[in-house]
Amino acid sequence: MADQQVRSVRPVGPVRPVRPVHSAPEPTVTDPALVRRAVKAAALGNAMEWFDFGVYSYIAVTLGKVFFPSGNPTAQLLSTFGAFAAAFLVRPLGGMVFGPLGDRVGRQKVLALTMIMMAAGTFAIGLIPSYGAIGVGAPLLLLAARLVQGFSTGGEYAGASTFIAEYAPDKRRGFLGSWLEFGTLAGYIGGAGLVTLMTALLSDDALLSWGWRVPFLIAGPMGIIGLYLRMRLEETPAFAAEVEKAEAAQAARRKVPLREMVAGQWKALLLCVGLVLVFNVTDYMLLSYMPSYLTSELKYDETHGLLVVLGVMALMMIVQPFAGALTDRVGRRPVIAAGCAGFLVLSVPALLLIREGSLAAVALGMGALGLLLVCFTAAMPSALPALFPTRVRYGSLSIGFNVSVSLFGGTTPLVVTALIGATGNMMMPAYYMMAAAVIGGVAVWYMAESAGRPLPGSAPAA
Repeated sequence: MADQQVRSVRPVGPVRPVRPVHSAPEPTVTDPALVRRAVKAAALGNAMEWFDFGVYSYIAVTLGKVFFPSGNPTAQLLSTFGAFAAAFLVRPLGGMVFGPLGDRVGRQKVLALTMIMMAAGTFAIGLIPSYGAIGVGAPLLLLAARLVQGFSTGGEYAGASTFIAEYAPDKRRGFLGSWLEFGTLAGYIGGAGLVTLMTALLSDDALLSWGWRVPFLIAGPMGIIGLYLRMRLEETPAFAAEVEKAEAAQAARRKVPLREMVAGQWKALLLCVGLVLVFNVTDYMLLSYMPSYLTSELKYDETHGLLVVLGVMALMMIVQPFAGALTDRVGRRPVIAAGCAGFLVLSVPALLLIREGSLAAVALGMGALGLLLVCFTAAMPSALPALFPTRVRYGSLSIGFNVSVSLFGGTTPLVVTALIGATGNMMMPAYYMMAAAVIGGVAVWYMAESAGRPLPGSAPAA
């Protein structure tokens, strides 16, 4: 029998190197009960911020008499809103402190700290003696309390939206994030409604002597409840995974330079500023400026004007979760783009309806603007955190968000009032919203879609 020869077989064609197979990262699975607690805890902090906003705005005339008794009602009101506006000046500083701190030590710890500071600042206002009791010390203490509130608020929205986004499953991030702005609306309605109720029930003397303190003192128990909810939470899965990666690289808890949060993320920061600009210009225009526009510029009845705004906010609360769920199905970009297009096309017709003056026309015009605003309130809490990677998300978002709010959102009532005074054109609010919509539309054009996808730098979440 012939010997069998074993021949080597050469491969035909070029030899390709064998590449290691990288398995896709395993999805992070979170407990639904834990996700619900995270959403409640984050939304409550936003509700407290806007509870104070509603109280301060609606009781401004009384606060002017308590802290700035100049005898001139206009000077009193300007002084009161001056102290209110001072909080916006320190918001970017708060963002630069709390944002990087949240990326270093964790979201949960920083959100607990901002909750304590917000509650303490609001509660302290209710304890300040009047100008008649301690003189000039009273307005100085009011200013100090407002600065504490503004500083803490600088780390609140970015932290809360980051917290929910990092806990939420990828396919439900829009719906769960929308509850953050649901808390905003609930807080504003609660604060404004409480002041309206107390104004109706109490005499002017009672409101001036002690009644004005009650809404601010309520912040104490609210803060304790919010702190309890936040302290019960664990750190977000995305941040915990980032810490593990840093430990594996022997760089645990390494401080992220502020330069990396700004210069390293400049494109995302520009998009953030543009999106927050259209979001907050339209928000402050509708919820903060329009009551004054109805009364001061159109000589509309003050009580009816305030009730219309509260009714619009109640309508927005009803629609908010459904709009959030819609962003999960069709995407964040189409919903935000629809809001920008709506404000560009409908701002003038809506303001013409409001200027018509009848209750039905005012309600219809305000309602149309409110529904357009829901396009932003429903989509932004999930869209903004997705602009930045986990490593710098809290810090970069805090800086971009607060700079935009301070420069464009908080100044909206002042700028529009000045434009009307300079031009005599009562349609300036519509033109201002249209300009903001154009800027927002450009930002939407360049932003990437994030619906149903993992956050940058994070594993898929289910």
